[in-house]
Amino acid sequence: MADALLPHLPCLLWLVPLLPLVAGAISAFLPDRLGRQASWLALGALLASCLLALAALACTLAPAHGHAFHLATASTWFSFGEVALRVGLVLDPLSAAMGAMVSFVAFWIFLYSTGYMKTEARFGRFFCFLSLFSGAMLLVVYSNSLLLLFMAWELVGLASYLLIGFYFAKPSAAAAAQKAFITTRVGDMAFFLGMIWLYGQTGTLLFFDHGNGLLETGLLGSLAGVTTVGGLTVSAAASLLLLVGAMGKSGQVPLHTWLPDAMEGPTPVSALIHAATMVAAGVFLVARTHPLFMSSGATGLPLTATAWIGGITALYAACVALGQNDIKRILAYSTVSQLGFMMVALGTGGVAAAMFHLIAHAFFKALLFLSAGSVIHGCHDEQDIRRMGGLARAMPKTFITYAIGMMALAGFPFVFSGFWSKEAVLHSAAIWPGGHGPFLLAVMAALLTAFYMTRQALLVFFGKPRTPGVSHPHESPPVMLVPLFVLAAGAVLLALIGTPLWPWFEEWLIGETAVFNGAALATPEALKLIGLSLALVTVGVTASWLVYRKPSGDSRAPDPLEVKLGWGWKFLGDGMRFDATYDKFVIAPLAALAGLVDGIERRLFVPLMAWTEALIKWVGRWTGTADEKGLNDGFNQVCASLQGGAESASGCQSGRPQAYLRAIGLGASVLLIVYFWLLA
Repeated sequence: MADALLPHLPCLLWLVPLLPLVAGAISAFLPDRLGRQASWLALGALLASCLLALAALACTLAPAHGHAFHLATASTWFSFGEVALRVGLVLDPLSAAMGAMVSFVAFWIFLYSTGYMKTEARFGRFFCFLSLFSGAMLLVVYSNSLLLLFMAWELVGLASYLLIGFYFAKPSAAAAAQKAFITTRVGDMAFFLGMIWLYGQTGTLLFFDHGNGLLETGLLGSLAGVTTVGGLTVSAAASLLLLVGAMGKSGQVPLHTWLPDAMEGPTPVSALIHAATMVAAGVFLVARTHPLFMSSGATGLPLTATAWIGGITALYAACVALGQNDIKRILAYSTVSQLGFMMVALGTGGVAAAMFHLIAHAFFKALLFLSAGSVIHGCHDEQDIRRMGGLARAMPKTFITYAIGMMALAGFPFVFSGFWSKEAVLHSAAIWPGGHGPFLLAVMAALLTAFYMTRQALLVFFGKPRTPGVSHPHESPPVMLVPLFVLAAGAVLLALIGTPLWPWFEEWLIGETAVFNGAALATPEALKLIGLSLALVTVGVTASWLVYRKPSGDSRAPDPLEVKLGWGWKFLGDGMRFDATYDKFVIAPLAALAGLVDGIERRLFVPLMAWTEALIKWVGRWTGTADEKGLNDGFNQVCASLQGGAESASGCQSGRPQAYLRAIGLGASVLLIVYFWLLA
């Protein structure tokens, strides 16, 4: 079957991101009363994309002549002068694994959403945004052009803004959407500058182009041979700019503050953002452009910066997660921490470890968020874990799936994918020649992960209910439970392809055939790391159980850690005051500058214009009525023309997002028609 698909792969690959995008465009034209039909359209399109992505994955499974499968396309998009701008798609193990994961996990989140959001008045609009989000992310994954990747990257940002602010009438949701959009623009500007720089140096933005692409030996050598500011090579400087872009999307310190606030969106949005789509984009960007990062050496500045930023982020977010009480916010900071682990692996050269942890994390973090949504649904929209308790008896199916996700994230040994993926990250960091700093930061973060996840499980599912309002929770319907079971199975079964005994995933990425090695766990190095991983999860879980094994029956009682940490507890609860620091040292000075400019305009330029007008009138009286009449009539005609144009343009600004989405969808459809007509 895979051989039969090979001749058609270039065309079929375009359909993977295109189908959800078209479904989103069509849904934008559907009225709200057809929300159910919009959800069916979104589910059908994503299911088709998922099947195509899995078929593409199947084509890459057999190594081609001892090398990893590789198919890259490039077509001229448009030309200016003698320069042709080309875009295309690439299929290799990296994009195949990522595309299959994104479409598969997103499909189950879509299915879950049909039950979770069924009472929402804007049900169809929600699925329109979800389709746009998923299609844009799939285009990021398969892009063979940095420009096409950047365009899809920005579409991901737009879709996240729409979904985080889905409840736009709620001020906190609107503010969170704006915060996410603006914060990620900081990283996106660095990404854009890096892209322009690379194009200026090479004249191409294709990753692979028969030996002439950005990630191929010829251009990598030329980029690494030219120095720029501070003695950095062009490849190193461009890599650092791309890293800043990845930091914004993947919530790395200090551009992480938008990610916890993204919880204001509906819970399925949280699962999609934190598991399969947006936050994974930054990690994927670094993994895709890793040869560019490597051109400065294994301990060069780009990789060293990546490793240290990842380690700091992993430990910071794990610490802050200790002081959170919102069930989704704990998971949000956990996502930030796990993304830090992936960056540590990328910085220390472990691309396979980073990607395996990314894919495993997508399954168990989507599982955790959807399980949290099931808890919130069953507890009548309650999200404070201090007000829960004893839910294991009332919601046994949700409890089982949550427990599987929690144990995978905490790194419970041997059975769960999270244990092996985290062990691979630690292994990569331990053997890195650049030092042990990132490794030690990751070790401390892993210990805290086991602690705060056990804390959450004990307060939510064990003990007795602590608030009358949630004393009668109910289990979720099957349409919400089935995705939980599927994702739970994935969180366990993925362990089969990432163990040292049979490192299939790592070997497949580089085009090798994995061989079962029963002695792989018996080496001194492997025994040390496995022993360390076992010790971390054992100490973390035990310490948390000792602290929270007998939770107070009063939801208003202080947390046991709050008593021990004092002011430190509030410091953690406030996210170590990053937002307050930004407000004081970034936002307040900018607001003051804006006020200064406004004051200058009002107190200087406006009076100056008034004085100029008076002067012109005075001159007009001396030079005759012809000049005054000509001046006034000419000015009035210009004003009338501007007013008429403004009135015409204002008709397009209805204030209704539906109208704007229809215009975007219509424009996208026209562009696609023109594009395929030009290709014909």
